[in-house]
Order: sequence, then structure tokens, then C-alpha cells
Amino acid sequence: MAQDIKKVAVIGSGVMGSGIAAQIANAGVPVVLLDIVPPDLEKAGGDRNAFAKGAIAKMLKTDPAPFMRKSNAKLITPGNLDDDLDQLGDCDWIIEVVLEDVKVKHATYAKIEANRKKGSIVTSNTSTIPLAKLVEGQPENFKNDFMITHFFNPPRYMR
Repeated sequence: MAQDIKKVAVIGSGVMGSGIAAQIANAGVPVVLLDIVPPDLEKAGGDRNAFAKGAIAKMLKTDPAPFMRKSNAKLITPGNLDDDLDQLGDCDWIIEVVLEDVKVKHATYAKIEANRKKGSIVTSNTSTIPLAKLVEGQPENFKNDFMITHFFNPPRYMR
């Protein structure tokens, strides 16, 4: 059954995650960009969303530009993995772009599974970890909704 993608979450606001979020925003689709809470909150100015907000700010200055129009950045809502997981419940597609470490990915999948809506698509941007390892130990419904989608860097410019 075809499914419209009306809202997307990207988990991980590094170079790849933020670039993927920008490309989805370029398509006119709202994005929730989540990352960890900075370990040194004082250094982050007390902002629990500093990593995601910083990624958006950086993309607005990057050349070549990740955004087709700077106004597309307004379609990205920054957040963090401690306070904003409830936003996954509105997302049709959740893209994981965290460290290339199975333990980190599995911990992230547990958070996704506890908060996503039934039937939402979950993908990993990994290029090094086999699908079987990624879904190992995951619930059957998670496995059924999971796949690997790999974007190349920079997402806006690479086919």
C-alpha cells in the first residue's frame, strides 16, 4: 500500500543527518531533526537542542548550499532525543543517521520503537552495517517497517 510522506524525522544532526534533513525540507516536507542533549550544557549555553540548532545554522552558511532556498530551513524543527521523542508519533518516515556502531543504533531503535506510530517507515543511512545486524533482536513489526536508505554526501547534489 502506498503511503504519503507528510512528515519526516531525522535522528542525528551531523553532516549527513543535517544534509538529509535539508534535502527533505527542499521537497517541502516538514522535518524533525533530533540529536543528543549536549553533554556539557553550560558550554552549549544551556540549550538542550544546541546540536540540532547548530546544524541548521551551519547549513545556512554552507557552500555549496544544502538548501535550495534558505527559507526551507523553516521546515526543520530542532529537538533532542531526551525531550522530543514524542514528535516521532507524527512522522511517516524516520531516518536514523547516528554513529556507525550497532550498539548505538540498537539503543536508538529502542527509542524509535517506543515512540513511533504504527506503520511508519524506519530507515538507516548506514553504508557499512548489514541489514541483518541492524534488525537483530528487534520486534517483528519494527523489522517489517525497516530498510536501509543510503544518501551520498552532499545529499542535495549526489544522485
